[in-house]
Amino acid sequence: MAYVIPAPSIPALPVAGTGDLFPVRRVYCVGRNYAAHAREMGGDPTREPPFFFMKPADALQPVAEGTTVDHPYPPKTGNYHFEIEMVVALAKGGRDIPVEQALEHVYGYAVGLDMTRRDLQDEAKQLRRPWELGKAADFSGPVGPIHPASAVGHPAKGAISLSVDGTLRQKADLSDMIWSVAEQIAYLSSYFELAPGDVIFSGTPEGVGAVTQGQTMVGAIEGLGEIRLRVV
Repeated sequence: MAYVIPAPSIPALPVAGTGDLFPVRRVYCVGRNYAAHAREMGGDPTREPPFFFMKPADALQPVAEGTTVDHPYPPKTGNYHFEIEMVVALAKGGRDIPVEQALEHVYGYAVGLDMTRRDLQDEAKQLRRPWELGKAADFSGPVGPIHPASAVGHPAKGAISLSVDGTLRQKADLSDMIWSVAEQIAYLSSYFELAPGDVIFSGTPEGVGAVTQGQTMVGAIEGLGEIRLRVV
């Protein structure tokens, strides 16, 4: 049996320090997982349980170490926002994964950006429509090399930041997360059967804001390096 059209390529991310690739199956993103950002977006971090949305796997944009990558400004928006996040890559899946076993499922961690057409997302919120037009643009998930947990452990604290043209715009600590990585994995696995190749964007701190063409973004996480993107 043959495909009737050419089969799409498998989205993949580089593994730090190697020529290997991590194949991506699904992309889950947690919303409002830092208290200050939850308040910034009009939420109440003391009462809201975690919630998730998804990006297409082929919306990820691999960013190699030590390079500045051109990041295309998407159409149909005049308010394109950055959101710095730690990305979690899973090596094992399952359903109803206990919190105390969840980190055993992690392959590694990376620096990522959840780029957002904020005007389209805000319109969708007001009309109670899905977020895809705001969150799922082509190239809307830049991700740096994945650092295996066997090399870096499981980061639970450390600086996370985003600067634009040298001006610091977002700065926090991974320990500021409302829901830990283990809790996110456990919670997600109660709704979906997770699988190897799934990645999770684990939330962004406060300070999200717009970028314009010609600006350069630098996202960094302590122990995971940085990614550099020029908006074109």
